[in-house]
Amino acid sequence: MIKTDLHVHSSYSGDSVNTLDKIIETAVKRNLGCIAVCDHGNANGSLALSKMDLPFKVIVSEEICTNEGEIIGLFLQESIPNNLSPEETIKIIHEQNGLACIPHPFDPYRGHAMQEETLERIHDLIDIVEIRNARTIPFQNMSRPKNFAVKYNKPVSAGSDAHVPSEIGRAYVEIPEFSGKDGFLDALRQGKVHYSASNPIKIVLGLPARPIRKLIKKNIIKRQNASN
Repeated sequence: MIKTDLHVHSSYSGDSVNTLDKIIETAVKRNLGCIAVCDHGNANGSLALSKMDLPFKVIVSEEICTNEGEIIGLFLQESIPNNLSPEETIKIIHEQNGLACIPHPFDPYRGHAMQEETLERIHDLIDIVEIRNARTIPFQNMSRPKNFAVKYNKPVSAGSDAHVPSEIGRAYVEIPEFSGKDGFLDALRQGKVHYSASNPIKIVLGLPARPIRKLIKKNIIKRQNASN
């Protein structure tokens, strides 16, 4: 069995300080057998790592911002542009013989998280659902991603969403050794998710204060209205 962190950012993402060398060092230190480096809007860091002789597998990936929320493309050949529709984005992922994974679905505190209406519309196109993300702020229904995956019989993933080295490996899936995309899907279905949340205070402090306050206020009002 290998520990697989399926959501890591490198310094090729504008908001991450993880150099490729630091990712390698930390992945080895934490006994990760596979990582997916999925930078915002490009696969350059992932492609660079995949060409190195490393003691762990690298799945070439990208976190793509569609016009209705983010999608992670796994097993990519090249970068995919942002701002397309979810359907167009997944079509390109599949044309590259890749897999479409939905990161942090339903999350009300992330402006780019895909929400219910879109997820229900494209459920038949989705390959994998991320059910644990170490940077997810816990003040929400944490069971929704898993319930969605079960509803549509989707394999599940987990990732640290690491933007700093200390976060790498905080969430991962323990899976059997695999070869290629199809073997990976089979392994995921046999996997066990492990999860250790990042410090929510540090996450909030690392984000723009005004949008976060607005989202929290909106969610509080929504809950109050639901209870009345």
